Amino acid sequence: MSSEENTIYVDASGQVAGRMCSKVAHELLHGKKVVVLNAENALISGNSASVFRQWQARLEIYSHVNPIYGPIHPRRPDNILRRMVRGMVPKTKAKGTSAMSHLRVYMGVPEKFTGVKTSKFDDALATRPLPSYTTIAEIAKNIGWSG
Repeated sequence: MSSEENTIYVDASGQVAGRMCSKVAHELLHGKKVVVLNAENALISGNSASVFRQWQARLEIYSHVNPIYGPIHPRRPDNILRRMVRGMVPKTKAKGTSAMSHLRVYMGVPEKFTGVKTSKFDDALATRPLPSYTTIAEIAKNIGWSG
């Protein structure tokens, strides 16, 4: 089995982030390599105001002794998605660390992946009208990303 046959290319646009990340984590734990493209277009369901409020509340969790001890909060869309997947794999076990080494998350589509055939998970597609979702890019801009 070659490396190309073992690699799954996922287009995150129009997919609910949590459902998509659970599918990605499942594929990673089964030994596949996963490349997620268009990470900034993944969707979070719910009212935008309440979603922004929840993400702002997460930023208030820090170490009082020395804030560099964490938790470190990702603000870029690709790092937010990577962190969501990391929460779904056993990161302290060997299979979890090797699974995370096979994950690549990109904002947009890099030049080397322009001709690649991407797939979407049917279970993760948005079922409601798109205005009832918030994109990861909107959340990232709201919590301090300046990209």
